[in-house]
Amino acid sequence: MAVEGYRLEKIDDYRWRVPRTGPMLTDGLVFADEDLIPHIEGDKSLQQVANVACLPGIQGPSIAMPDIHWGYGFPIGGVAAFDLDTGVISPGGVGYDINCGVRLLRSDIHQKELRPRLSRLMDRLYQNVPSGVGASRPDLKLSAKEVKRVLLSGAGWAVENGYGWAQDLDRIEANGRIEGADPDNISERALERGRAQVGTLGSGNHFIEIGYVGEVYDEVAAAALGLQVGTVTAFIHSGSRGLGYQVCDDYLKTMLRASEKYGIVLQDRQLCSAPLGSDEARRYLSAMRGAANYAFCNRQMMADRVRATFSEVLRQSAERLGLRLVYDVAHNIAKIETHRVNGREKKVCVHRKGATRAFPPGHPEVPEAYRQVGQPIFIPGDMGRYSYVLVGTEGAYNETFGSTCHGAGRMMSRKQAKRTAKGRAIVRELEDMGILIRAASRATVDEEISEAYKDVKNVVEVVHRAGIGKMVAQLKPLGVLKG
Repeated sequence: MAVEGYRLEKIDDYRWRVPRTGPMLTDGLVFADEDLIPHIEGDKSLQQVANVACLPGIQGPSIAMPDIHWGYGFPIGGVAAFDLDTGVISPGGVGYDINCGVRLLRSDIHQKELRPRLSRLMDRLYQNVPSGVGASRPDLKLSAKEVKRVLLSGAGWAVENGYGWAQDLDRIEANGRIEGADPDNISERALERGRAQVGTLGSGNHFIEIGYVGEVYDEVAAAALGLQVGTVTAFIHSGSRGLGYQVCDDYLKTMLRASEKYGIVLQDRQLCSAPLGSDEARRYLSAMRGAANYAFCNRQMMADRVRATFSEVLRQSAERLGLRLVYDVAHNIAKIETHRVNGREKKVCVHRKGATRAFPPGHPEVPEAYRQVGQPIFIPGDMGRYSYVLVGTEGAYNETFGSTCHGAGRMMSRKQAKRTAKGRAIVRELEDMGILIRAASRATVDEEISEAYKDVKNVVEVVHRAGIGKMVAQLKPLGVLKG
């Protein structure tokens, strides 16, 4: 039974409270401004914020980012932390696409140099990176033994096998490998689904976007990240593919039984959970970590393909072109981290569902190259407008367990978007704007029209003004590969 009678109270221009009521154990905290609130109230995501606040052992508020929209169990854009002794872990707080995330490559190429060869580049990318529903690598079907190595080693497996550069690992969250994975807790079905999909894009909102730095807001941070106005960038947005989906699906059944076994009262069955100290939680965490490592490897291998494609089309090595990794960050994950709760440091399990870490300057988990400016944050928009690079802040670390939003946030369902796009030539519309699209199907493009998303500029402004991220640069699209 969902929480009834919840309401929204304004705290300040960028924060709203869902006051504790009924079975809620804490308040909800929503980051938004007056313009975003009507969109947020248009679905059931605030109900989900209230429902999450009822889960045992929750620490601090149930948090929602300005890109919040309805999801499975937790809202997408939801963050919640749980005490290791009294709290729970919920697959609904991570999502089906475990460690869906974003990595950004920068370059020394000026966008004016690339434009004459952009069409060729996009054609070759489409050929070199398998995309779409069920996309696979027929040239690289791993054995069950090799898949397990990927689950244990993450991006390190890719580098060891010649996909990318050793220095890439220094600029990936957790160095591209989360410890504690155990392939024995992952089903044979999941392992089989993972054998031929590593190095593939997938479908839905996943993409590879070739763009350029349009504006810089913080010169010092931009210089540290290697971003200069006019230079070409490459975003890679994908996750753990069918393997991660299967891990989630398998453990939802486990967690439904665990919720009954341990007497956890659920406001929504999609929030099925297990106590963090239980065997069920231990097994899920180890499986989720394996899927997360698979996703890090997946993005590493696609980045290698992106570099090779640039090199082929521009007839220069990736090193000469300066195609260095800026960072790679997860946004569907649960991690054991140390945070300050009620004035003291303690370990908690932080669920980030469609939310990204935003660790501040000086934090030991921020790569040394960025230690003075903070962890890079990527907030993609839609394929027709712009995206943003930010860095983490003390404000985020103190208020949101070091988290911020991960994108613009949908305003339309995929079905609504397709209805809106009916009769229009979306690819031609974008070409008229100077943006080239390559996609596995027209349906994918129609589902991802700009109107389906909030304007990410408004979302990022809330993040910046609320102090849970600091704007560094705006990126504009030149070409987008969709699944």
